Amino acid sequence: MKVYRNKKSQHEIMRTYDKLLTLWDVEMEETDIDTTYGRTHIIVCGNKANPPLVLFHGVGDDSALMWIYNAKYLSKYYRIYAIDTLGGPGKSVPGELYNKDFDDICWIDQILDELELPKAYFAGVSHGGYLVQAYTLDRPERVIKGISISGAVPGRKKKEGMPVMLKIFLPEALFPSKKNVKKLITKLCGENSAVFLDNEDIMEHYTYLLRGFNNMAMGYHKVRYFTDEEIDRIRDKIVYLVGREDPFEKLGGEEALRKYRMNVTFYENAGHGLNHEKAEEINKKIVEVFEETVNSFYN
Repeated sequence: MKVYRNKKSQHEIMRTYDKLLTLWDVEMEETDIDTTYGRTHIIVCGNKANPPLVLFHGVGDDSALMWIYNAKYLSKYYRIYAIDTLGGPGKSVPGELYNKDFDDICWIDQILDELELPKAYFAGVSHGGYLVQAYTLDRPERVIKGISISGAVPGRKKKEGMPVMLKIFLPEALFPSKKNVKKLITKLCGENSAVFLDNEDIMEHYTYLLRGFNNMAMGYHKVRYFTDEEIDRIRDKIVYLVGREDPFEKLGGEEALRKYRMNVTFYENAGHGLNHEKAEEINKKIVEVFEETVNSFYN
């Protein structure tokens, strides 16, 4: 499965990825882990003595973009492991066994084992939030606490997923001119779109992502929809942070969160890019949520 449309697209995405990393303004190291399904790239920062926090980005973006406004603050409190998802447009490289038999849980197991992390905190945005929930369900002993940002509890019918995506991203993502890229960001973030639009480096990178990333490469990540009993099992371990103006929430996400009585905090005048739009608030909220269980890591 080709991750990029061509070599030129890959080069520009990698070039602008590295440029965004310089804007994190934090000491870091980049490492790669070989798994059954390919080579997984990880950005690591923060003191080794701090509790580990594993981060997952969403579909169609990467760690460099996703955590640009969060890494410096969070790394003061945690040892950060920002994962580039296999099949996504980061530096991870899918192998021959990244196919229809791909298993997200097995993949994450192998990453944690290689990092020698028996347990950790987890946070993810959008699809990354789904990964946090799925891993918490299947490996509760390895998740101290999880946070899903700009995501919903996966209790809806599977057939609803693709129509929701198409309604939000089309037609702009299909024809990513500069004008359409701006329109898409405004659709996703509303009045806070300036946090993206006014940053030339972010706009350059995101435009290359829309033009050069092959979204089909994420197709082997199967979204599993939970039963009511499974949702009950993760309720106490997952906290949801959601923007009121997030188009995904308006199309059913908020309804599901309320239906299943999940632990959710809503943010007014915020969209799908919540951790960018209200970075200061979200950074503090993440620390606050995890602080309640920090003794679980040391004990």
